[in-house]
Amino acid sequence: MNLNPIVLSIPVFFLLIGIELVVERLSHRQLYRFPDAIANLSCGITSQVSGLFMRVLAVGVYEVLFHQFAFFSLDRTTWWYWLALFLLVDLAYYWAHRMSHEINLFWGGHVVHHQSEDYNLSVALRQSSFQVVWTFAFSLPLALLGFETTDFVLISAFNTLYQFWIHTETIGKLGWFEYLFNTPSHHRVHHGRNPKYIDKNHAGTLIIWDRLFGTFQEEEERPTYGITKPLNSWNAAWANVSHYQHMWTELRQIASAKDKVRYLFAKPGWLPTYLGGYRAAPEIEPHYQKYDTPAPVKISYYVLFQYVVCVGVTAFLLFQQNQFSLVEKAVAAALICWWVTNCGVLFEQKAWVVAAEWFRMAVMTLCAAGWLYTLEVPAVAYAAPAMYGLVSFFWFKRIT
Repeated sequence: MNLNPIVLSIPVFFLLIGIELVVERLSHRQLYRFPDAIANLSCGITSQVSGLFMRVLAVGVYEVLFHQFAFFSLDRTTWWYWLALFLLVDLAYYWAHRMSHEINLFWGGHVVHHQSEDYNLSVALRQSSFQVVWTFAFSLPLALLGFETTDFVLISAFNTLYQFWIHTETIGKLGWFEYLFNTPSHHRVHHGRNPKYIDKNHAGTLIIWDRLFGTFQEEEERPTYGITKPLNSWNAAWANVSHYQHMWTELRQIASAKDKVRYLFAKPGWLPTYLGGYRAAPEIEPHYQKYDTPAPVKISYYVLFQYVVCVGVTAFLLFQQNQFSLVEKAVAAALICWWVTNCGVLFEQKAWVVAAEWFRMAVMTLCAAGWLYTLEVPAVAYAAPAMYGLVSFFWFKRIT
């Protein structure tokens, strides 16, 4: 199987989230809210399944540049090759991440990661489906310098893996480690929407880049997490497109073509002076309340059931991706995105989600049966989609 370390680490992610939940229970702190955690995981799932297509493009461009235009032929057996690659990957990540905060168009591909108003390990998995479109070019100079594609992909994956553990409030400051490395304390600042914390601590692994380039901020008062204009939704699909919809609305209000272009590449919050000018991050409201949608417990249990099955199907797709055709992967990815979107919207109890969920159950059950038919499996194999369809049908019927 041609898998990256991130996919292989999925079981470890869930194990560590489970440990954090135990810590939450023992410490009597509210670190998790079920709808928020589901929304975080949903964005992570949509990011992974869309990544089956998006990351192929990014890695493909890197591969072409490396083989056709690399300036140097480097010896990958030396220690300095790997040290240089680690430092340059981390530096490229810093600038890609920083520009994702400072360029409006790029922010649309990163804002998803900041939408949660909680801060726990599930937030680490809350990723955008489109960020790679805006950020992959920052790493292309490494291809020109002669760092092999597989080595770059490996170190980039480990850079991402490092950042998982820093999404927690259960670990305080870490002494001397804070001076060199990104830590939970540093990254809590990054996720804060307090004006003093906005656009600070963009580091991946090493905090030295923020100290060097003037974007470092020490954690002082406890951050208020989220974005300055809260998403107020558990819908993973809406989470990925909401900023672009907002941009489209504002672009239509901007008169000149020059200002429209500037709006795309200016800092988030920028508008021409005739529309009010730049809107700085507001102070935290004195009686600020997190977005919440109290839903019946029976809906939570139904969503949990669907989610366990969905995670299993998604893991199967990711681990066996080379066994599927492009069309099969596209259909599976679309169905999974629909699945997790419904799971989130069920907590909001929108009127349309009932019909959408009935339709999804029928389509998914038929698609699973159809796929098994193409494999010419024994008849007993059809029991799995049939059982899923029946359980889902009768359970959902009881709660609606």
